[in-house]
Amino acid sequence: MQPLEFIKFTPRTNCGECGYAACLAFAAAVTKGGERPEKCPYVDVSQLGDEFSGTDRGKDGLEGVAKLLDEKDLALVAYLKKKTANIDFSQAAEAIGCEWSGPERDSLLLKFFGQDVEISHDGIRIDGREAEDPRDQILLYNYVHFGGGAEPEQDWIGMESLPNSISKVRTLRVYCEERIASHFTGKADLLIASADGLGAVRQENPEQSCSAAFFVPALPRLPLFVLFWDEEKEDGFPAKVKVLFDRRVNDFLDIESLVFVCERMAERWVKL
Repeated sequence: MQPLEFIKFTPRTNCGECGYAACLAFAAAVTKGGERPEKCPYVDVSQLGDEFSGTDRGKDGLEGVAKLLDEKDLALVAYLKKKTANIDFSQAAEAIGCEWSGPERDSLLLKFFGQDVEISHDGIRIDGREAEDPRDQILLYNYVHFGGGAEPEQDWIGMESLPNSISKVRTLRVYCEERIASHFTGKADLLIASADGLGAVRQENPEQSCSAAFFVPALPRLPLFVLFWDEEKEDGFPAKVKVLFDRRVNDFLDIESLVFVCERMAERWVKL
């Protein structure tokens, strides 16, 4: 049973009596993490069938969900790493804007939000250390596997203008644009000062009448254009951020990976 199927057995009021903040979180913990369904006093366990009758349930909950996701990510990293073994880095480097280290190290050298990255057939190192987050590894391997294309033209469009992006526009807004906007509300100077840590370059005279604009080289041939409007208290307008992409961006990454790139940017920017 999937979380959205299980949630039909809950009151869907997010009352919190089960110990989880929302009914959907509880549903995910039960169906994916082994949580006990009877922790919700409103669930009629007799209607659930044998799937939830085990005596070993209740150990992991949402931690079990996170563990399952980590295992899937690590499996994907291993798969992509294996595929990378067949790529000739000396031939692949130019199309994705990387530098080839030469035959001795046989690795790709590039920047990822200002960090030094080395991708070899043995693994990925970021700023001289082995990459720990499997999501970073998946993203970087995907960037290599896409094979690249022509250099970006800086013809900027929103994610909503990219094909098959409808389901991802809200995710981008919530986990990237709104996160940056809320963190830097009333702090445009801090936003500008910290941008250098991402390798971002401020654009002095953008066409849009925003408080600040930045050219952010997420990856060698995957630039982002970030616009920031600070809050206007007198007019009741909150701070706002808009991320734009080069029209050729799908030559370099898929929509899912693009959203993660933006989430990563937001995570780093607010910590700088």
